[in-house]
Amino acid sequence: MKIYRGFGNGKTLIVHGSMLRRSALPRTKYRTSIWLNLLGLIRLFLVRPYPHATMRIQAGGQTIYTQADLDGYFRAEVPVVEPLPSGWHVVQVQCVAQESGEETVVAEGKGAILIPHQAGFACISDIDDTFLVSHSATLLKRLRVLLTRNAHTRQPFEGVVAHYKLLAEANRTDGQTNPFFYVSSSEWNLYDYIVEFSKKNGLPEGVYLLSPLKQLAEVLKTGQGKHMTKFMRIVRILEAYPEQRFILLGDDTQEDPTIYESVVRHFQARIRCVYIRQVYHKNQPKTREILSHVEAMGVPCCYFAHSAEARQHSVESGLTTL
Repeated sequence: MKIYRGFGNGKTLIVHGSMLRRSALPRTKYRTSIWLNLLGLIRLFLVRPYPHATMRIQAGGQTIYTQADLDGYFRAEVPVVEPLPSGWHVVQVQCVAQESGEETVVAEGKGAILIPHQAGFACISDIDDTFLVSHSATLLKRLRVLLTRNAHTRQPFEGVVAHYKLLAEANRTDGQTNPFFYVSSSEWNLYDYIVEFSKKNGLPEGVYLLSPLKQLAEVLKTGQGKHMTKFMRIVRILEAYPEQRFILLGDDTQEDPTIYESVVRHFQARIRCVYIRQVYHKNQPKTREILSHVEAMGVPCCYFAHSAEARQHSVESGLTTL
């Protein structure tokens, strides 16, 4: 069983995860061997879902039941009787089966739910080629990085961690951080991989929303999820916090500019700024045109080649101070 980090507000807690008959063993050693890295990646895609499993969820003093889908994925909205304080909260999830009229616990685990602190803004960031060097625009290069590197040997873009930390700590005097949500077309198979990479490199702790699990036969299509579902995941975040304004961070390798333009059209007053990293030269003319439309709607944009430019923009635009 995998329980992913969820999020909530004063009315509802979102609890989600995957129920698996077979999951990849947790990786405890990270070596530079290409063959070990290849084996480690393959193991992430050797998962075997537990379809239609019955899940019992205990969160916020409530107990509810939900059913996993064909891929073993489950997502439940747990109503909140009394609002929880801001911060991370533990949730308990069990897979149960009926035997002789009684419930038997098949598997169980614990997860975490984020109730964000009040903030001047929250951040929604893509992952691949936004802070993690991935070569998403070129399949062979992307696969080479995936197959030959691991969560400890992959690299973030220079200066990106400093920029994200600046945004996380912007205008805070209470010791807390502005919330971060990481939304990506990468699959849930890579969840532990991405969380470990983020932890090792000191990226702000946050909630991850990824794409449906893939099997080994689909590994060549990794990171090629439907972009409309990514738009809907972003919409769910914005709808969960109607009083919150957001910064959007992405790159030009795939559809982030188009998706973010759509987000701005639907939530114009809610978006403080859009940051797009220049990665794929062929997409630059199209990206500049899209961002001109976003700016015409009154939302500032920063189309940058180096994170130092984005960091300076955050300071000069008044989002944060050094």
